Amino acid sequence: MSSRFQLHGNMIPRTVKRVFDERSEERIEAESHAAVLSFRGHNHVVTLVNLSRSGAMIRFTGDARIGETVSLQLLDRGTIAGQVRWLRDGRMGVYFAVPLE
Repeated sequence: MSSRFQLHGNMIPRTVKRVFDERSEERIEAESHAAVLSFRGHNHVVTLVNLSRSGAMIRFTGDARIGETVSLQLLDRGTIAGQVRWLRDGRMGVYFAVPLE
């Protein structure tokens, strides 16, 4: 089965802390919103930390791996395919396959 995602240099290793905020997209704080993260055939209720057009930060302490394909079901936007971009301190960055409108 082929994936629409590829590993590339933009992935951030767990040990690297962002020194400058180089993100060009606005982040919407979403601390109290729940979502459903799906990967490896299991669903996990998670809390959104923030959301942008191209991805989301969620609270998740499971065993996902950087580069893994996931989907995120958002209450007001449906299910969105994505890829784990980074993991750190009980949080996960998910990069969306298609930007939100």
